[in-house]
Amino acid sequence: MGIVSPGFFGRRRAGETKLPPGQYLTEDFPVLSAGPTPRIELDRWEFVITTETGQEHRWSWPELQALPSETPTVDLHCVTKWSKLGTTWQGVPLDTLLADVDTAADFALVHSYGGYTTNLPLEDLLDGQAWIAYRYDGADLTPEHGGPARLLVPHLYLWKSAKWVRGIQLLLQDEPGFWETLGYHDYGDPWREQRYQGD
Repeated sequence: MGIVSPGFFGRRRAGETKLPPGQYLTEDFPVLSAGPTPRIELDRWEFVITTETGQEHRWSWPELQALPSETPTVDLHCVTKWSKLGTTWQGVPLDTLLADVDTAADFALVHSYGGYTTNLPLEDLLDGQAWIAYRYDGADLTPEHGGPARLLVPHLYLWKSAKWVRGIQLLLQDEPGFWETLGYHDYGDPWREQRYQGD
């Protein structure tokens, strides 16, 4: 019997890879959607945060553009096992949008134009972890990739970064979104391979 068991390739060296388990690298940016691609005119676009009491905080497209933005460079990990490293975005941090929102909620249900939803713990949208992104790689975000704006939560699988975002509903109890009701994991941490319920 050999000293090293088959399939063992040694410990990962620091900086050698940023890939979560089971992922492979791609240079492309694959387009995956749960339905048709919505086309939203900017004069009709708005983003609404609704608290658990029903209070609404609204931003039009010009109002969103007037807020301070950031340009994070992040790695993306899709549940279908591709990863794209070092992607650069521009958008408004959720910390900015939630700064004046009075809430006791622990959960968020994100709503998209077209009817898509996904759920997250509210804490995963705070502390510099999430943005409403409207530019990718120096250009306006295309509809295929969620334009005019999408949620960007890069530390979770990409289905949590809802495309064509139109609002966030703050909740006292967790409520599953579209893929979660079909068996996907409620949280979706790529480093723990949380793809499906029970993972």
